Amino acid sequence: MKKVGILAAVCGFAVLFVPWLLPTGPNAGLDASQFLETGSLAMGAAIVFAGGLLTALTPCVYPLIPITVSIFGARQAEGRGKALLLTSSYIIGMGVVFSGLGVLAAKTGQAFGSLLGHPGVVLGLAVFLLVLATSMFGAFELELPSSVQTRLSTVGGAGVAGAFLMGSVSGFLAAPCTGPVLTGLLAFVAKTANTTLGAGLLFIYALGIGVPFFLIGVFTVRLPRGGVWMEWVKSVLGIVLVALAFNYVKDAFPAVGSAVKGMAQELGRVPGAFIAAVLAGVGVLVGAIHRSFKSDARQFALKGVGVTLVVLALVSRVSALDAAPTGALWVQLGWAEPPQAPTFQWHHVMPAKEATFSPAAFEEALGRARAEGRPVMIDFFADWCAACKELDRETYPSFEVIEESSRFLNIKIDATNSEDALDALMERFGVEGLPTVAFIASNGEPLAAPRVTGFLPPSPFVSELKKVR
Repeated sequence: MKKVGILAAVCGFAVLFVPWLLPTGPNAGLDASQFLETGSLAMGAAIVFAGGLLTALTPCVYPLIPITVSIFGARQAEGRGKALLLTSSYIIGMGVVFSGLGVLAAKTGQAFGSLLGHPGVVLGLAVFLLVLATSMFGAFELELPSSVQTRLSTVGGAGVAGAFLMGSVSGFLAAPCTGPVLTGLLAFVAKTANTTLGAGLLFIYALGIGVPFFLIGVFTVRLPRGGVWMEWVKSVLGIVLVALAFNYVKDAFPAVGSAVKGMAQELGRVPGAFIAAVLAGVGVLVGAIHRSFKSDARQFALKGVGVTLVVLALVSRVSALDAAPTGALWVQLGWAEPPQAPTFQWHHVMPAKEATFSPAAFEEALGRARAEGRPVMIDFFADWCAACKELDRETYPSFEVIEESSRFLNIKIDATNSEDALDALMERFGVEGLPTVAFIASNGEPLAAPRVTGFLPPSPFVSELKKVR
């Protein structure tokens, strides 16, 4: 029981602190397209690789890194050769997905991550994640057909299949954190129509993401042999996969997303983080990790309750990142003072939730700004876009950004769900990926520069704002 208590404390602290330490991905300064367009393919490829490496450290990918311990490390009685094979299979799975989705995105003109805005795609991905989670909880083992396993028995057929499938999932999950590296790359591929080159560069991006997986998979060979700890590790991975599935469903269905966002706003950023940490610790104590679904009914029920609490903790912790510092609930109860600091003002958010985009309303807003002699800032974002959320969380609330942006008409365009009018607007402003912040001068002229793609901290963002007159 002492071990369980220590594990609960570790999980609670991890839920509390780890999300604050993780970046969301490559920022606006990392763009490979400028090198690719001038023929510097080696430098462009190096930036693409570096962008993949940075993406591996984001919340979209980082939670999956421990899966390599289960797939590669826990099964490595055969030695480093099998570890190399399994790790390579994992990375190839990622590369295949990135190459395929990247070429598709370039051909259709659709932003790479926007595929995740389609409910059908999201449901399919969520079901796949849940199936993998049930495997981690011991419902079944990922296996190739027996005939293929026989041929691959000397190299571990089931492990190769599991590694490839997990790598494929990682390719999907990394999409929200791809940032300007993939934006520039896909724009380059679309212009050149060289899908072979594009697929190759996207594979290099996947190799960058695969670096930490490779290091863990190949060099973490001398793990203890089988034991109860393996079941604990698999339970942790199953919980993470369930939480990831719910987060994707939340972003794809506005009603679910609004409910979770509303809860986060009620609790607030800091109180919500501590509440999530407590929920995670309690869930572990109840039995989320050390109990088994394969035992008696009591053990099954306790583990189910524990897993539910930890999943709720993870989902609420992620949502708390985007909440206001002071929760509305505590203000209503009189336990906290309402925020006094100025807040960033969005004059228009288009379209409203569950509504369609109105080009006429957009043009009316631009006409009013032009009549008043005000420049316009247009932020294109999506619910699935991690860097968009970081802009909202870190950049826009900054006092210097609020002060400088007060002379602008600020418009936020929700591109989560694709529609013809929105696609036309994005094409009009040359939006090739999200987030993109475009500007219109006070005389009504759209500006090709300055422009922000990806996350940009407050001070550099203000420098871009000052260039607009």
